[in-house]
Amino acid sequence: MLTTLKRIVQEVTSARDLKSALNIIVERVRDAMEVQVCSIFLFDDATRRYVLMATEGLNKQEVGKVSLGTNEGIIALVGKREEPINLEDAPNHPSYHYVSSLGEEPFNAFLAAPIIHQKRLLGVITAQRPERRRFDESEEAFLVTISAQLASVIAHAEASGQDFTGILSGVTQTDVRFEGVAGATGVAIGTAVLVVPPADLQEIPSRRTDDIPAEKLRLQTALEQVKNDIRRAGAKLASELRPEEQALFDVYLNMLDDQALGAEVQQVIDTGEWAEGALAQVINGYSQHFSDMEDAYLRERATDIRDLGRRVLSYLRADDNGPREIPDDAIIIGEDLTPAILGEVDESRLAGIISIQGSSNSHIAILARAMGIPTVMGVLDLPYRQIEGQKLVVDGYRGHVYVNLTEERLRHFEEIVEEEKAFEAELETQKDLPSTTTDGHSICLMVNTGLLTDVYRSLDRGAEGVGLYRTEVAFMMQERFPSEAEQAVIYRQQLEAFAPRPVTMRTLDIGGDKALPYFPIHEENPFLGWRGIRVTLDHPEIFLVQIRAMIRASQGLDNLRIMLPMITSVSELDEALHLIYRAVFELQEENVPVTMPELGMMIEVPATVYQTRAYASRVDFLSVGSNDLTQYLLAVDRNNPRVAGLYSSFHPAVLTALKYIVDVAAEEGTPVSICGEMAGDPAGALLLVGMGYDTLSMNSASLLRVKSMLREIDLGWARQLADEVLQMEDPMVIKSTVELALKDAGVSLAGVTFNRDRWS
Repeated sequence: MLTTLKRIVQEVTSARDLKSALNIIVERVRDAMEVQVCSIFLFDDATRRYVLMATEGLNKQEVGKVSLGTNEGIIALVGKREEPINLEDAPNHPSYHYVSSLGEEPFNAFLAAPIIHQKRLLGVITAQRPERRRFDESEEAFLVTISAQLASVIAHAEASGQDFTGILSGVTQTDVRFEGVAGATGVAIGTAVLVVPPADLQEIPSRRTDDIPAEKLRLQTALEQVKNDIRRAGAKLASELRPEEQALFDVYLNMLDDQALGAEVQQVIDTGEWAEGALAQVINGYSQHFSDMEDAYLRERATDIRDLGRRVLSYLRADDNGPREIPDDAIIIGEDLTPAILGEVDESRLAGIISIQGSSNSHIAILARAMGIPTVMGVLDLPYRQIEGQKLVVDGYRGHVYVNLTEERLRHFEEIVEEEKAFEAELETQKDLPSTTTDGHSICLMVNTGLLTDVYRSLDRGAEGVGLYRTEVAFMMQERFPSEAEQAVIYRQQLEAFAPRPVTMRTLDIGGDKALPYFPIHEENPFLGWRGIRVTLDHPEIFLVQIRAMIRASQGLDNLRIMLPMITSVSELDEALHLIYRAVFELQEENVPVTMPELGMMIEVPATVYQTRAYASRVDFLSVGSNDLTQYLLAVDRNNPRVAGLYSSFHPAVLTALKYIVDVAAEEGTPVSICGEMAGDPAGALLLVGMGYDTLSMNSASLLRVKSMLREIDLGWARQLADEVLQMEDPMVIKSTVELALKDAGVSLAGVTFNRDRWS
């Protein structure tokens, strides 16, 4: 059945339109299940009726004509229950509805499954036989699987403007939204431009050659051409990127080196395989190897491998590699987008990026954030091959993509983008103003950084320091662990740039959705595994080198604060603190004039929430990692678009935990800040300030928005609002209440923020 299912899915995917796809399914399912009838009824939202849209075995003249109401027949019962129904004698079932024109009198056995996409009922698929017997479990499972595949086909057809609802009621499905993962913030409107691989390695046949030297020469020539392309792409982006970001292109060049992939391909050629076949063999092998890995970062390296292979193959096959002309305000879309692809696009014409695969940890997302290009990753359901040339909206804040827009809706988005531009210009006037509420309470606004690009953008927007410096970014840009001296240079740049403002450096936080290519971590569940402080305590040689580098870098500046991630027990904290004291003592023994920096830890695991008092008594400061804390409290992977709707920092459990932490820390006299997406959301920041947080750390893009909001509110009012919503039980109600309160208070930021919410 699995082989049959794959064949059906492949045929349906390549169908020219929805009507053809439906006809293929009923024909193939009838043959595969060896039944006499297979039919598909689609639900018309406009008329609230199930319409026969394809059949094999019933009267085809009735397709598009016969329809059933929401209370008519077994079809309607399946839709109402949203579960399969398996009957051995359908005509005698109480819900059976006889339609004389269909010709289904001879059929007794009846199996039907609902077609559902993202909680929305799209229709029902049925199978029928003349004999009186129930379908077995394997047959039922097969039809349910087909219905799930069919749901995606129908949803894709709607998104690409195919005449699905037009067939039923003359109304075309419009303003369709697809959900992914936020890659880089911002909203963009533009024209979809599909970026397809230059060549397909899966289609290359094996072929013997008698001229091995000639094949090697062809390979070397192709490799050099691709290297030149990558060098040009890197040079083109050089003005936009910092050295550690530019290093991504060096990684590509190293992979093509004679000591890496190039050498392996030559070894296969030595066996008598032609260059194309040897390349496909090596690239496909590596790609599959990486794709099978559990670690998210390493899985995404399969994209890099495939991209390089396609480029080399393109030159081997003498394909046209000239630059592609793209329209102004282009939104590039691809299944596996890479930094090299981005480098080939004229950035002055690039409005947004959509990647079907990948997460916020992908290289393309890292570069997009550095360049300020709105990006959405992991839009798995988007029918990207059918929407080229269409107008799209990319919401990089929430990870949404909107397609098939009506003129009215498009104008609405255009107004929002213009509002944002105008508001951004207005915000610039506030960058040198204090972050103070109307009743005189000061809130310290800091930034989260990881790349040098972030530094200058943050300082330009009036950041009061760094609440979170992600040291792992520098490690991710290397092919080995950086030395103490190399790390000290990187850290010194950050510390000098912000001096005398404080810079909070988080020790190496790898694992989960962050991994190093030279230090792979293979786990079934990486988010609950070996990550953060667990890794560095198991490798004190790595931890001590990093601590020494940080402290060396702070000489004469004294604005360093060290923060420990993923602490789950007091013993872990004590052990880490002991190693830090040891590093300081060793440097002093070496006559390096250093002092002990402020030491703190992150509260991002639910277990630590309930031991806040114990931790607060041991450190100089606490910082709440709201992203991971929310993820762990709600058991929701924030990088997974399938469950993105369940992830909410406004969940009552999250808010209760945040309130408890700040209250206990205040009792102990320990400063507590929060770094995470919630702090950068004006509505979230309002609640946090009302709870008692007076230091917020966020991405630089959010800094002026939050400052503007804070300068227009009264702290007493914020406290009352926080107390009110802490009594509520639904995250959507809580978020709406806070947003409405801001709007009613006349906060100027609401004009942008809440307009966006209307279309989200």
